[in-house]
Amino acid sequence: MTDLALDVVEFLLTTSVYSDDRSLDENDLPPSYRRVFWTGGPEADDEDGESGSGSGSGSGSSRRTRGIERPLSATNTTARQATGADQPWEAVSELMFTDRDEFSGTISLTEQGMAERWFLERVDDERLLANPTLAAHFEDHESVSDAVDYETARENNRPIQADRVWIDGLLEEYFDEEDDEEMLDLVEIRAPEEVDLTLDDLVLTPDQEAEIEKIAKAIEHRDYLASIGLREIGKLLFVGPPGTGKTSTAQALARDMDLPFVEVKLSMITSQYLGETAKNVDKTFEVAKRLSPCILFIDEFDSVAKTRRSDEHAALKRAVNTLLKSIDNISLIQDDVLLIGATNHPDQLDAAAWRRFDEIVNFPKPDYGMRRDILHVITRAMDIDEFEPEAIAEATEGLTGSDLRMVLREAVLEALTENRTTLTQEDLVDAVEDFEERDNLKNMDMIEGDHDALVAGGDLGKASDGGHSHDHDHDHSHDH
Repeated sequence: MTDLALDVVEFLLTTSVYSDDRSLDENDLPPSYRRVFWTGGPEADDEDGESGSGSGSGSGSSRRTRGIERPLSATNTTARQATGADQPWEAVSELMFTDRDEFSGTISLTEQGMAERWFLERVDDERLLANPTLAAHFEDHESVSDAVDYETARENNRPIQADRVWIDGLLEEYFDEEDDEEMLDLVEIRAPEEVDLTLDDLVLTPDQEAEIEKIAKAIEHRDYLASIGLREIGKLLFVGPPGTGKTSTAQALARDMDLPFVEVKLSMITSQYLGETAKNVDKTFEVAKRLSPCILFIDEFDSVAKTRRSDEHAALKRAVNTLLKSIDNISLIQDDVLLIGATNHPDQLDAAAWRRFDEIVNFPKPDYGMRRDILHVITRAMDIDEFEPEAIAEATEGLTGSDLRMVLREAVLEALTENRTTLTQEDLVDAVEDFEERDNLKNMDMIEGDHDALVAGGDLGKASDGGHSHDHDHDHSHDH
């Protein structure tokens, strides 16, 4: 019997147990199952004519009560969506305890006791602990070890508030007017499952790790902090040049803590088509509160200071003042919103901006040891002959983590042009030199001088005065 059969039987057992046990809620279902049965967002019929929600009620309405409705309907379609099996019924059709209604497409268990015995003979503790519904159902079963505990399984299960379907349903409910649609241009909202990075994928300084540990403990013990009146906590400012990991760290924190990630770029406030900017700033913070618990990440925070010093755009100044007041009025303890600001230009922030944050986290360019460790991390899945990360780290002084990723990308692409998937140390050295050459282009005056660089075959190094410094910012889209 295939692994697909085990996946489908687990799905059938879960839908049956969940439908019968009213003490269970949506946080007892694995995320892949919740995605199938969650209602309240836009509905769509699939190619089989079966409702994607599988709940079998209200299919003609455009909006239903947000949640998961019982009974859960196990059909070929819902099983496919939940398990990834192309032909779920075919995977279990030969089992003695399964049946399918040809008219409705429903797959059922004709002998649940037999199905349970079959399932328990083939699963381990880890699999049961990944499914709180079945952990609750089987934790007292004689054939299940003491390690299978319902509370542990539920605690480890990603909460519904971190699911994309929950986020989308809430946004549809909140942005129910045409005038609200432009608000979505101000923010980018990611579910934790959509963030590729974890904190283990990053190389952090000891100070950065310490601050993350403190905020993780604060999130875990929010009720205690509220009880002792400690409410001014949970507003961080990440400071450092581009490419040093500010955005990546905030996103990885969201992934590891199962929190929705709401990103705001303050430069968007100046976009002409956004209309009433102060109102939109208010709306942004309201979105974060509605999605709580979540992380609200405000990028380009230095634009606050630029706008406050400007003599123009009184409406924008009002919007910035609204922003500062909104920061004052949001709280990790009261609102379950962790606020993280980020800036590449801390020198442009005034006192009014600085005092909004209770912690300042420095993101410097990586030193030799960090560059070496970053190279180890980003080459984990690569095949490199005679790899010497120490030599590359030595040759890349002044580069950020984002720069190092670009160097490795260049080496991989160059190797592919030679139909190679195994890199060499020489590939990496050449990629470093190519990166430095491209970096020199940023320093050239293409209008007034640097004549050699404008002529094919010219000496680019000579055109940029023969030297190279990495002591300026590299503005890349993904800082690691």
